[in-house]
Amino acid sequence: MSQVIKFNDQPQIDRGNGATTAPLFLKENGARSFISGISTFKPGVSVPVHSHNTDEMVIVLEGKGECEIDGVKEQVSVFDTSYITAGEPHCFRNTGDEDMKILWVYASLEVTRTFLDNGITVPHLSPEDRISR
Repeated sequence: MSQVIKFNDQPQIDRGNGATTAPLFLKENGARSFISGISTFKPGVSVPVHSHNTDEMVIVLEGKGECEIDGVKEQVSVFDTSYITAGEPHCFRNTGDEDMKILWVYASLEVTRTFLDNGITVPHLSPEDRISR
């Protein structure tokens, strides 16, 4: 089903410690081959190193920060885009003094996050999926 999602009408999910996510397209609202959303990180907030069961693309929409993929750190700013393959450890950190917003797109309807520090795997956007710990 084709549709337009209005960002300001989307719920903001509290992901912990100054991080929020607005889901856009999910299986629940008609997505058929990928899911997407926008996450916002307050200054200093970082995502724990993790991996997913599917490929991911991330575009920085606002602010600046650091993207770490498989131990390699890269400074990122507006419109910088990353492609992360399934199973590859990665994380994002807001190193700026303003909010950092990212658009994420996963190449699957069923997405999991595996935290590198403890090996625990959780469904993406579930209550256990706290990206800021």
